[in-house]
Amino acid sequence: MSSRCFVALGANLGDPVATVSAAIRALRDLPDAEFVAASSLYRTAPVGLKHQPDFINAVVELNAVVPAPTLLDMLFAIEARFGRRRSIRNAPRTLDLDLLLYGEEARADPALSLPHPRLHERAFVLAPLAEIAPRLHIPGRGPVSALLAACAGQQIEKLVAQTTG
Repeated sequence: MSSRCFVALGANLGDPVATVSAAIRALRDLPDAEFVAASSLYRTAPVGLKHQPDFINAVVELNAVVPAPTLLDMLFAIEARFGRRRSIRNAPRTLDLDLLLYGEEARADPALSLPHPRLHERAFVLAPLAEIAPRLHIPGRGPVSALLAACAGQQIEKLVAQTTG
């Protein structure tokens, strides 16, 4: 049995458009996960540490047959292939992959929280998520469209000329 999953992608070091596009291709090739859809790419201002380059963001939908912690380990392995080094929170990065939702699973473990604890506050996650799953309901938070409307003050730019994989 598979679970409907959503993964957020973000990068702001090197060539982030190329990196996010390549990471989407890597997600297409994940074993034990069927690729369903990828959003467009979006440019957003950094959150937290302000003096760094803008981010390129996207969201991918997968149907995974592995448990959530195993999928998270697979995402970390992709990050490592792209040179991700974890330092301080909200630091610039070559690639960030966040498991946003894993079916209806809810958990608050030190290693994995589902749904992602801040996804409902971030236009850079909600806009690409709404693009590929406009009727999605975030457990405990509400419809993605309403959550995105609540983030209307956050700047986000869809990169219409870019392809995602």
